Amino acid sequence: MFAPVLLAALAGGCVTTPNGGPRTTQASRSPQMQQAQALAVGAAAQAGPARKAQDEQIDRLLAQLDNATLARDTAALPQGDPLYNHAGRALLLRGLPLPRPFDRSAWKFDAGNRPAADRDGYRPPVRLAVLLPLSGSLATAAAPVRDGLLAGYFAETRAKPEVQFYDTATGVTAAYERAVAEGNDFVIGPLGRDEVTTVFSRPSLPVPVLALNRGDVPPPAGNASFSLTPEDEGVAAAEWLLARKATRVLVVGGEDDSQRRATLALRERLGERGAVVVDVVGSATTDYASHAQKGVDGMFLAIRGPAARAVMARFSLAGLTGKPVVATSQLLSGTGNAAEDAALDGIAFPAETWSTQGIHGLPSATAAAALLPSAQGPAARLFAFGHDAWQLTAYLERLASSADGRIQGATGTLRIDGFGNVQRTPAWSTFRGGIVVPL
Repeated sequence: MFAPVLLAALAGGCVTTPNGGPRTTQASRSPQMQQAQALAVGAAAQAGPARKAQDEQIDRLLAQLDNATLARDTAALPQGDPLYNHAGRALLLRGLPLPRPFDRSAWKFDAGNRPAADRDGYRPPVRLAVLLPLSGSLATAAAPVRDGLLAGYFAETRAKPEVQFYDTATGVTAAYERAVAEGNDFVIGPLGRDEVTTVFSRPSLPVPVLALNRGDVPPPAGNASFSLTPEDEGVAAAEWLLARKATRVLVVGGEDDSQRRATLALRERLGERGAVVVDVVGSATTDYASHAQKGVDGMFLAIRGPAARAVMARFSLAGLTGKPVVATSQLLSGTGNAAEDAALDGIAFPAETWSTQGIHGLPSATAAAALLPSAQGPAARLFAFGHDAWQLTAYLERLASSADGRIQGATGTLRIDGFGNVQRTPAWSTFRGGIVVPL
């Protein structure tokens, strides 16, 4: 963990505190941090679109800082400073440690009705409600989430809560109110983006919620949001490229909604960090030589496996061999033949820890797929997601209150930022000899 005193001393411009230790003065902090701090003070009194605009401006300022400066200036922020949660989130997105726990003065999560936590932080609810679309058009997506949650639940040998499922297909408001009336002390769900917005827009949430998607409004204090979004993959890919000094990136993108959203998030993140997307082209492009001549030093693929195999061959012809290449998880779609997939060797992509390394408490992804249709193919990702929803619920208090609070979930390493958003660091994987292996 970064030590605040050490970081401040290394930064220069230090004064001596009453206990004899150095600290960073306001004047010695970066201009971006000072601007962001002023904005954070004003944003604390705002809500709605105005607050969102201020938060985005703060994030853009923090994104301009290199890792060392961001860590130093974050550690120097005093307890209770409204900027700390923003800066801490920026650290998590880069895989950097927090200097101290997030400031949660408005965190209303109350676990007082539960037995004391075990040494590892395990402290599940007493009665757990799960809000999912068990019927209707979203039921197919909900089934692997439900089964993954139950797999994690039944794998736990310690005391567990009573679990009750509520169908949101006939109305998420009614489902939540019924869960509250029936005495549940924690809620997992809902799953749909609009449903999450509806729940988080309520005047009050008497029972705290772990939503399974991002809504159009942030989680109210004491509530949390967990999702697997294309935007998260785009941001993660941008950070992966930046960590490898790639600042001029060529994007090969597809046309579906997920691919476009991942590409937009990557472009925005690179722009915030001073890098650029040189070009965005489709997978049907046959000659990349003209793009390579623009000083490309990294590539991003938002396409499926079969298209990526052809693109990698064309990269080689254009002289782009040896440069870092990162893709979205859609790279796995259409793969499975090692002889053909050898063309994908070396591409980094976000994968689930469960599928590449396995995790305690779950059978291997291969074994689970042989037993359950809901753990097969693309559904396996949602199965892992459901498993992690249970883990987050059981360890929420520890995650929320510790500077190093994290769990090694089926979808990756999970932490919760100061605004209640679960931050996921994926288990990066690659192809080697046409076989998927951990990176």
